[in-house]
Amino acid sequence: MEFFLYCCVLFCGIIQQTESERHSLYYIYTALSKPVSLPGIHEFTAMGLLDDREIDYYNSQDKVKIPRQHWMRESLTADYWEKGTQSRKSKEQWFKVNINILMERMRHNQSGNVHVLQWRHGCEAETQSDGSITFVSGVDQYSYDGRDFLSFDDTTMQWVAPVDQAVPTKRKWDDVPILNQYTKGYLEKECVDWLSKFLSYGEEALTQYRRPEVILMVKNAAKSDWVILTCMATGFHPRDVQMDIRKDRSQRGERDQTSAGILPNGDGTYQLRKSVEIPDSDEEDYVCYVNHRTFSEPIIQSGICHLLFHYHNVLTAVGVNEQTYLDYRAVRRA
Repeated sequence: MEFFLYCCVLFCGIIQQTESERHSLYYIYTALSKPVSLPGIHEFTAMGLLDDREIDYYNSQDKVKIPRQHWMRESLTADYWEKGTQSRKSKEQWFKVNINILMERMRHNQSGNVHVLQWRHGCEAETQSDGSITFVSGVDQYSYDGRDFLSFDDTTMQWVAPVDQAVPTKRKWDDVPILNQYTKGYLEKECVDWLSKFLSYGEEALTQYRRPEVILMVKNAAKSDWVILTCMATGFHPRDVQMDIRKDRSQRGERDQTSAGILPNGDGTYQLRKSVEIPDSDEEDYVCYVNHRTFSEPIIQSGICHLLFHYHNVLTAVGVNEQTYLDYRAVRRA
């Protein structure tokens, strides 16, 4: 018999502002080589994402850039949305021309299949306690059929071509230094300026901190006599979180932990999972270490919360620690 055990705790703590917070602003443009008969799928779409939250949207059917957040609608003039609509219409035409060029270059123009060209560009920045905001990193990259095609190296101000078919475009764009200077300037300055503005417009909604709900799950692994221990934190905001699966409360996480990284939930909150496989015969204690800014200072060690698993019975001890541990003990198969 196989058991799948889990326990869920919503941690309470004092919300404290940390010295810095990381934020992101990205724009994603997606073009299809031909229309598809699927609801909600358009030949061309564009959207803006602030901290993984959709703030504006455009598609080739409605042909108008619209706000996705009420504070974007309230804070920006009609002229902003009109200019944005014209810009998206221009990009739609650019994509229509260039996806056909790429299909010829890839020898896909006779395939009859649907092909996808995508452009993602934007920046990440950190806000400091004094209200200033500093550039951290920038992204300007193109993909074709889900694979990297061309990307901008912000440090060298050169385009990087991971496939041979992208080399002609790389050479053409690198031969126009002013284009690369503009791209670098946009990523490091203009993008950060817009990011700062949008953060101020949506400050009330974006700064509503949410504590993580932490779930510890144990299930049988594919390998005989092994189990998979998974720690999941979900529903938290802001994005930054620390998580480790540790043995015997060591200060280092276990090796070979697997994770898909921090992912958006779609409601402005995030989730993170980490898993590790361990022998069923392992008698050591394993803990899931989670730290988030909605908890107090991590130096507080008292009131550790234990979740002890004995077979398929879950026993919960009392106590909350901002540097929270979830204990896994002696999970066994029947």
